[in-house]
Amino acid sequence: MVVLLDSITRLGRAYNIAAPASGRILSGGVDSAALYPPKKFFGAARNIEDGGSLTILATALVDTGSRMDEVIFEEFKGTGNMELILDRKMADKRIFPAVNVVASGTRKEEILMGSEELNIVWKLRRVLHALEPQAALELLLEKMKGTKSNVEFLMQIQKTTSGPDDSK
Repeated sequence: MVVLLDSITRLGRAYNIAAPASGRILSGGVDSAALYPPKKFFGAARNIEDGGSLTILATALVDTGSRMDEVIFEEFKGTGNMELILDRKMADKRIFPAVNVVASGTRKEEILMGSEELNIVWKLRRVLHALEPQAALELLLEKMKGTKSNVEFLMQIQKTTSGPDDSK
């Protein structure tokens, strides 16, 4: 099952308004007890042995100028498995998907892929991190268009990004 939540920040705000006051107020005016129910909900995402899985995809409001939004975001930032950072400047230029591939990423990649694949992905990340976000996305899209599968894409990356790690 997949749950789409737009947004974890708004959910935190709603609980902050509705929850009984605990007396402990975080910066930004957030009651510490107000974040417990959203954290419990967000923590429900898991792979259940012999029972399927629950995946929660949640958005978070950032750069709104609200200290409360920042506090709520920081409370949840470390709990996700990945971050997909959207880029307003790219969207305004009609460059889609408007994703900042430099700032986006998956935590614990080493669990998701083998060591050879992981090394290629890390090489790709080093190349992308040397570029501005728009140039990185354009390069990534250009390289992906020239391949038919992830394996073919990664093999192409391995061939075109030689370095000291290749001697292994």
